[in-house]
Amino acid sequence: MLKWLAIALLLLLALLQYRLWLGDGGIHELREIRERVAMLDAANKPLRDRNERLAAEVVDLKTGLDAIEERARSDIGMVRTDEQFYWVPGVVIEGQTGSVEPSAVNGRAGTPNE
Repeated sequence: MLKWLAIALLLLLALLQYRLWLGDGGIHELREIRERVAMLDAANKPLRDRNERLAAEVVDLKTGLDAIEERARSDIGMVRTDEQFYWVPGVVIEGQTGSVEPSAVNGRAGTPNE
């Protein structure tokens, strides 16, 4: 009787070891999940950095008028009423490639919005 109990316990131990190493939720699957988490974390890092920059920009836009003015000048080419605007055709603005864009000699590039 004791012999059968020892055999049953050894079989149970072997079954548990099999499930630990090779079964569902075992060590092999845990390693695969950790690799996938590391890969997704690396893919999300640039997105987290972008979100941090956007959050800082939102705070800056909410608290300061300088950021709003800079954004209006760069995005839609706004010019203040006390500035002189000169448009020089055929001059490319620094940082842009490709098409010919207007540029300002004494002031900023863009169209006058008064």
